[in-house]
This record gives sequence, structure tokens and C-alpha cells, in this order.
Amino acid sequence: MTSLFGLDLAGRTVLIAGGGPVAARRAQTLFDDGARLCVVAPYVCEDLADLLLIAPDRTDWHEREVAETDLDGAWLVLAATDSARANSEVAGWAEARRIFCINAGAADQGTARTPATTRSGDLLVGVVTDVSRSTAGADPRRVAAVRDQIGDLLRAGSDQRRHRPAHGQVTLVGGGPGAVDLLTVRGRRAIAEADVVVADRLGPVDVLSDLAPGVEVINVGKTPGHHPVPQHEINHILVEQAQRGRQVVRLKGGDPFVFGRGGEEMIACREAGVPVHVVPGISSALSVPALAGIPLTHRGTSVSFHVTSGHDGLDSSALVAVAERSATLVILMGVSKLASITDQALAAGAAPETPAAVIERGSTPTERITRSTLGDLTEDAHRLGIAAPAIIVIGDVAADDRLGPT
Repeated sequence: MTSLFGLDLAGRTVLIAGGGPVAARRAQTLFDDGARLCVVAPYVCEDLADLLLIAPDRTDWHEREVAETDLDGAWLVLAATDSARANSEVAGWAEARRIFCINAGAADQGTARTPATTRSGDLLVGVVTDVSRSTAGADPRRVAAVRDQIGDLLRAGSDQRRHRPAHGQVTLVGGGPGAVDLLTVRGRRAIAEADVVVADRLGPVDVLSDLAPGVEVINVGKTPGHHPVPQHEINHILVEQAQRGRQVVRLKGGDPFVFGRGGEEMIACREAGVPVHVVPGISSALSVPALAGIPLTHRGTSVSFHVTSGHDGLDSSALVAVAERSATLVILMGVSKLASITDQALAAGAAPETPAAVIERGSTPTERITRSTLGDLTEDAHRLGIAAPAIIVIGDVAADDRLGPT
């Protein structure tokens, strides 16, 4: 494993002179990088003591002051005692033995620096001060600020495509309800690493404008009753692109496994021997009502919710939920079947005065919320021209407009 210093320390001995909190933080990082730790200090703090206790096969503690002979066999030295004079002395011993040394108290006196790091996938970026060119010496706050700016850039979707041949793979990314800033950090990173994006018409399509030149976008979007690219062809596209050695992102609205047919795409990839990964998204079933100020559960009103697709009307459990008002009912892809859905619910015994709401284009600047009742919902939808994409919520939680968006 490559350490934060850019060195392969796995199985190699690192001498840590000192047992305080600074030594403990560095020791944990070095341990995580696979190093064998030799700690020399009259005492150790609680965090370092815990590390020594749980990993006796890879750690040693010599309960005394550090001596020059402790450097024997070390590949790297960390001088982190509470004495500047002792740290300087350790750095001098290391210099004489041609062993790299980090002086935790005075970076300009060591031969190695501890970088401030940020990670994005398999990229580990470290920032250090070049003390040979600095007139003011090391500035940890400045280094940390630059590190944070680089981290923000990576998380914002900066181009991170590999430029060496790699094995192709598919990543199913749930894009959330539509707003780009509701994409997860992991989803944004996968898009930044993609050579090709296979995109739906819903979800955070605005993110496509941020793609680097050369990233191919294949639009396979579907509309109600119109599927220009059927699912089996989408599966074929994903597999074929990955088999060409490309990093493929299948960008979906909501979550890939909530009425997103992500399971079918995963099976197709696995059957073809293509590595496939899943990045969960914020399902529109949960996020769109929340953004509209409609809690799916609310103390004293509703303690559960039921999510269903409206393509084929309501299933039996959904009918029970709405008829008995035992749970909030959330319906995806139900606008085109709204009349038959309300007729089903009323025929099953649901009260006409049951509160209902429809949220169109949730999370976008053109979001519209319509509150109604089950008995009036179809007429209101026709009068107002309600159209997909929209989420339908039926239940008592939809009645209270005090909880609407601010």
C-alpha cells in the first residue's frame, strides 16, 4: 500500500520518537499504511496506548527516552517528542544515517514532510510546503486551506478519467430527484471518472454540461408510453461499452434499485463478466415530498409509508394502506393513471376527504405543489394541467401546509 508520504511502507519499520497526541495521529496513519511501528517514549497517550494494545504483532513500545541506536533498521523516522532539542537531535541522527526523518516540531529541520491529504476514490492528493523556497517556513493553515480547495474541486466533479488502459466497468449511479447538488459525493466522483455516460431524461441532467470534452453521452431516456431504447438494448450498451475497456456510468434519476431497473442492468453485466458497482441515490419517493415539506411519517399522524408504482394501478397492500389510512401512500409514475388510481382507492373504501398532494418536477426551479383530497384530485389535476414527472402523496401528512417549503 502507498502511504500518504508516497512511500510503500507496508511491512517496513518506522521509528516514532514520542508518545503524545501528535505521535498518536501519525502512528495511526502509518499503521493504516501497513508499517511496522517502533515507539520509543517514556509514556504514551491513551490513543497510542490503544493502538499498541490492539496490534502487538506490528508494534513495539520501548518505555524510555530515544537513543541513536533506536534508528537501526528503520526506513523512516518521526521525531515527535515534547522537546524541540530532542527532535532536532533525532533528525540529526537520521541525517547522518541517510534515513528520511519528519520533525513534527520543525518541518524545515527534517528531510521529509507530512502532507495535508485529501482523497477521491483511488486518488490520494497531498500538499506540503517547499521549505527550501519558503521565506516564512512551513505554514500548516495555508497547506490545509489549499488541501481543502483541491478536495472541493475533486468533489465538484473535476475530470478524473484514467489516461492509461484499464479494465472496463459499469457504475450504476443514482442521481437523486433532479437538482445537481443533491447528487452524492460518490456519484459525482464516478461521473468525473467516466469515459461514457448512459443517461436517462430524469435526474440531474444538468451535470452533463460539466463533463470534460471527449466524454461520450448516450441518451436512453424514456417518456411515459415511449421507450425509444428498450431495456435489453440499454443492457447491451452498458456491456459493450465496458468490454471496450471504458469506464461506464449509468446515470439514473432517484435510486437505481427503486423502480429504476438497476437490478436488471446489474444482472446483465454480471452475466457478461463485466464488473459492476452501485452508487445509491436519494430516491425521489423520499426526497421530493421532503423538499415539499411533506413528512412521510409524522408523530401522531403517520408511523409508516408505502411506496408503489402507478404504472399498473394500486396493488392490494397499497389499497389497504390508503383505505385504512394506516400509512402514507407514495406513488411514483402515476400521473397518467391518476383517474383509475383514485377510482381504485375510493372503491376500496378510502374516504373522499383523505388528503392528497402532487409534487411536479421536484427539487427543480419549476417545482409545483398541488394539495387536494382524494375525491377532488383527478378533477384538480385536469384543471391545473398536472404532468409528469410527479410524485403523488396520499395520507393525512399531505393536509398540513404549515410544513410546506420555505
